Amino acid sequence: MTRIVGVHGIGNYSYLIEHGSVHAATEAISQDWSRWLSVESAPRVTVSYYADVLHRGTAQGVDDVTLLEPEEQELLVAWVESLMGVPHTSQGPATAKVRQAAEWLTERYGTTARRLGTTFVREVATYLSPRDESFRIRARTTVAETIRANQAQVVIAHSLGSVIAYEALWAQPDPKVDLLITLGSPLGMNKVIFQRLQPGPMNDRCGRPPGVRRWINLADVGDLVALPFDLRSRFDNVEQHDPLRIHRFDFHLVRNYLHAPEVRDLVTAVVDPHGQRVLRHSAGIDGA
Repeated sequence: MTRIVGVHGIGNYSYLIEHGSVHAATEAISQDWSRWLSVESAPRVTVSYYADVLHRGTAQGVDDVTLLEPEEQELLVAWVESLMGVPHTSQGPATAKVRQAAEWLTERYGTTARRLGTTFVREVATYLSPRDESFRIRARTTVAETIRANQAQVVIAHSLGSVIAYEALWAQPDPKVDLLITLGSPLGMNKVIFQRLQPGPMNDRCGRPPGVRRWINLADVGDLVALPFDLRSRFDNVEQHDPLRIHRFDFHLVRNYLHAPEVRDLVTAVVDPHGQRVLRHSAGIDGA
């Protein structure tokens, strides 16, 4: 049976609130991922739960963007400018720039995208904080230990989880992973994540973690977090799948990614009917 480890993305502290303990939250989110992926050849997905590590006692998303910390406001502005393609936000006080960025985001994509954005920048800012790296180290260690303990053959990492999984696999390359699948990944996001990765880029390029045999990136065409869509523009030795269309509105939800036939096919291809591991080239995937 294929051993699969999932690494969740933003906005999952609700599992801990609902279930009361990290263990129970881990079990619940693992059951959800297993049900959403629903691959017969895999017994279940074990999700590495780290939401408690990044929680600072504040709401994950806010409606009033001026309530964001200064670093979070800067990240929101940088993210919106990436969506625009070129800087368009006003000069002047930081609050003016972040308000304009939030207004543009709301007018273009709606209130759901605005809440997605504030949740995203809060958790990213916590994880990447230069003032306190304990959040980063603990989250990265949690993910690395889950991969190692489960002897994962496949790692499926979504959203911010793809950043944590990427760094964990670089920091502790002992676990050998047959296939890394990144979904809706912001790994290449300019001025928000890419330049702050550990290890950082050399000559404006990063590479596949050394313990990973194969890495495939997938993203919905409308996913606002997956910037740039094609990670080959910034990373070496990554394969890019053809654009997905997982949902018209909920284009970033992991549930919709795991439901996608393209994702299920990649996982199914890891194990042949006789239980022997195989990695055959998949249709719709461009090499590095």
